[in-house]
Amino acid sequence: MGYDATFLGPEVPLPVPAQEVRELPSTHFTVLLDPVRRLAAATAVNIDGVALLDVPRGDDWYLDPRVPAGEQAGNELYARNDLDRGHLVRRRDPVWGEPGVAAQANRETFAYPNAAPQASGFNQSKELWLGLEDHVLEHAHAQRLRLSVLTGPVLAGDDPVYRGIAVPRRFWKVAAWALDGGRRLAAAAFVLDQTPLLHATELAARTHAAAEAGDPPPLGPFRTFQVPVADVADLTGLDLGPLPAADVLAATTAQQVAWRELGSAEDVDLGA
Repeated sequence: MGYDATFLGPEVPLPVPAQEVRELPSTHFTVLLDPVRRLAAATAVNIDGVALLDVPRGDDWYLDPRVPAGEQAGNELYARNDLDRGHLVRRRDPVWGEPGVAAQANRETFAYPNAAPQASGFNQSKELWLGLEDHVLEHAHAQRLRLSVLTGPVLAGDDPVYRGIAVPRRFWKVAAWALDGGRRLAAAAFVLDQTPLLHATELAARTHAAAEAGDPPPLGPFRTFQVPVADVADLTGLDLGPLPAADVLAATTAQQVAWRELGSAEDVDLGA
C-alpha cells in the first residue's frame, strides 16, 4: 500500500517537505497533503510499464475520508468555472498489476488531495506535459520499464487566491529510473508554467479584476521546461534525497544549466 521507495532497486524516498503534511498512502502511490494550502505538497507514484492495464476512466472525484474536509480543496473550488481538477499522480500511472488492484488504483487517483486547479485547456489538450512519463518509460525500456515519478504544484507565497485557495501557477515533475541493472539512479526534472505572459502591472490588474468579479485568476499559456532537479528542490523547499545527484543534465554538462523550454518529446534530454 502506498509508494514504495525501493521499487527501482536504488532507494528513492518520498520527498521531505519543510512544512507539516498529511501522508496519504494509496495503491502504488502516496500523496503528501499540505493541510494549510489544502493541496498536495508532493505526490509519488511507482509505475510498472510492463504491467499497466487499460481501466475505464470514470470521473467520480471524492473527498479523502482520512483527513477533514477543511484540509482539502473539494468540488467547491471547481464548480461553475473553467478550472480543471488536474490529476497530480496521472490517472493511468498506478493502474497496474492484478485487475482488482489496478481498478482500485484508478479509483483512488480521483481523491481530491490528488487534484490541483489547472486552466481548462491543460487537461483537455494533448500537452507534452501529459506524455512525459510515457517518453521516459520508452527511454527506460532496457531497465524493465519501471519509473518512480514525483509530482506536485509549486506552492508559492504569492499565488493568487480564489475561493479561499491559493492557485498554483507552476507544477513540477521528477522522473527517476534505474541504470546498469539497478546499480545506479538517473533522474530528469520538468516544470510546467501556467503564468500568463503579461507585464507585472497588467497581470496584477487582471488578477485584481478577476478577484473582484469572483472569477478564477488568469492562467496560461502552458509552457513546459526541462530543469535541473536541484532547481525543483529550491523552488519547492523539498528534500529530494538522492535525485539531484542523479540528474541526467548534471551528467552531461559541468556548467550551470539553464531552463530549456520543450516543444516536443524530442527536445527532452535523458542522457545516454
